[in-house]
Amino acid sequence: MTRASRDLIDSARAACAVGDYAAALEILRPLAERGDADAQLMLSAMYFRGWGVTRDHVAAAKWCELSARQGHAGAQCVLGCAYSTGDGVRKDRAAAANWFRLAAIKGNAAGQYELGLMYLADDEREPHYAAAARWFRRAADQGHAAAQCDLGLLYRTGLGAPQDFAKALEWFRLAADQGERMAQRNLGLMYANGQGVPQDYSEAAKWYGLAAEQGDLDAQYHLGVLHLKGLGGRQDYRQAAIWFRRAAEQGNAKAQHDLGAMYGNGYGVPQNYAEAAKWYRLAADQGIANAQLRLAIMYRRGEGVPQDYIAAAALCRLAAVRGLADAQSLLGYMYDEGSGVLKTTPRPRNGFASQLSKVDPAINMISAGGTLMAGARH
Repeated sequence: MTRASRDLIDSARAACAVGDYAAALEILRPLAERGDADAQLMLSAMYFRGWGVTRDHVAAAKWCELSARQGHAGAQCVLGCAYSTGDGVRKDRAAAANWFRLAAIKGNAAGQYELGLMYLADDEREPHYAAAARWFRRAADQGHAAAQCDLGLLYRTGLGAPQDFAKALEWFRLAADQGERMAQRNLGLMYANGQGVPQDYSEAAKWYGLAAEQGDLDAQYHLGVLHLKGLGGRQDYRQAAIWFRRAAEQGNAKAQHDLGAMYGNGYGVPQNYAEAAKWYRLAADQGIANAQLRLAIMYRRGEGVPQDYIAAAALCRLAAVRGLADAQSLLGYMYDEGSGVLKTTPRPRNGFASQLSKVDPAINMISAGGTLMAGARH
């Protein structure tokens, strides 16, 4: 690139920065048409975002490919992403891998990271963790936060590299310090579990909190558990309910269950059986067996929902099939008494009859995710 072209590109960037897309286009289009690879990539980005032009991902891919074919590593990585998702081009995994590899070989950190991901998500072959780790390492060494986080995950799990909690912590911390929320959450997990560090719930809460504030639903759930149990600080049902709600609203099934239990007990929120049933239902629909059982019992008792023995039996059966012993016992009891199902000949109920008075009234005290009012699992 000549000095004059570089100055023009800088002027186009400055125009984009202040929203003067027309001026940027006036600079970029002639340069791109004359074959300037940087201008072609910038013009591609403008078509992709709809800056000063009608958004057109096909045109974006066209200009990106012109730049990539000139050896522009950044364009090669972007084009690989387009082929990977089918955005503006026909989806083609092999083409995506080829463009990522070209970018990666040139030292492009994003290309190295994306190529590593390709080794983890091959539809035709088993994941190649060692190859993924090699490319993640190259990108991580350049400061790529997502690569640092994923490399930490491989060390934590022992996939593609010997399990090494110390190295996992090192890479998670580097990524977390850059604001990578998954790394922050994983640091929280390692402190909560005492992996590679002494168990420290206060430090776990710190890292969960940073990730939770960025919207990480798993971190939100784990932070709720810490507040619920008083781990790393004082027990605070209100804060637990707040974080369970944030995670539950994003679809975290365990949080949905535990929020239901909070409403059932009136812990941190006003007691409300209808709200409890609502959240149990969402968790049950995601296959949480305890939520299916809790909702079944609510239908049996008519708490928060109309009394409906048939619905109770159907939900209880779902939980029983998933191997939940209490659900299996309750289902046997329902067959014996003929509530919601055809009555059968009495049979042993694994002691459930003697325990029913303990299990059934304690509906709201039993946790779906294995956390609420029971031993916390992180």
